[in-house]
Amino acid sequence: MAVRKLRKYVLDTNCFIDAARDSGAATALEAFSLQAAPGLYLSSVVAAELRAGAGKSRAALERTVLDPYLRRGRVVTPSAQSWEMLGTTLATLAGRDGLVLAQTRRSFIFDILLAHSCREAGATLISANVRDLERIGRVFAFDFVAPYPKLL
Repeated sequence: MAVRKLRKYVLDTNCFIDAARDSGAATALEAFSLQAAPGLYLSSVVAAELRAGAGKSRAALERTVLDPYLRRGRVVTPSAQSWEMLGTTLATLAGRDGLVLAQTRRSFIFDILLAHSCREAGATLISANVRDLERIGRVFAFDFVAPYPKLL
């Protein structure tokens, strides 16, 4: 009998935000999370973005979304190399594509950190932000898919 290798997944911030705003997205996230649970991780980058935008809902966010990952030690955090790759990627995009650093969205910068830390962890990033991730992927390779992949 073939043993299936457990795949790691990290959900981007937009997956959580979409689920908070739309019941259909919430249902899709819940169904995927139940299937992927053994390999599902939280990025500390995503946790920071969620905390920053939670406002008065922060206690509920901590309790229902973040704490389960933290208790299980399922957090992916950017390493020093990921921070170095952030600078390299921004410099490459500025030189090659004309990216204007002063006009670069903070979320794009966070996406670079998220993508590289997923690469280091051997995780697939799940995100609706395919256009930005494809742009980052032209600088360094990493795995990403749009929500939500079918699991075998």
